[in-house]
Amino acid sequence: MQIIFLIGRILLGGYFFYSGYNHFAHVGHLAGYTAMKKVPLPKVAVIVSGVLLVLGGAAILVNRYAILGMCLVVLFLIPTTVMMHGFWKEKDPALRSAEQIQFSKNIALIGALLLLISVG
Repeated sequence: MQIIFLIGRILLGGYFFYSGYNHFAHVGHLAGYTAMKKVPLPKVAVIVSGVLLVLGGAAILVNRYAILGMCLVVLFLIPTTVMMHGFWKEKDPALRSAEQIQFSKNIALIGALLLLISVG
């Protein structure tokens, strides 16, 4: 079971760590997209969310302060899910579907992280 835990930790933590890295590598592009979604202070939002993801992902990845790391990621996911993936606002069926997929994925990730926090 320890190998399964290790693989899961690498996949989950690595996913969030890489996403956070991407926030810093593409601040301008992501800030533009964030502004389009009407998020206040888009560049600040991208940087703060990048910090949450890098710290949270790293904590999960190395299994140090993992519960705190998961909480940081949940703290990122809740507002991001609502503000960035409001599928109910989209008129175009293709965009609505894409946003609904992202929304649902984030809800599943929040659920999985809450489960892990509860058993940690």
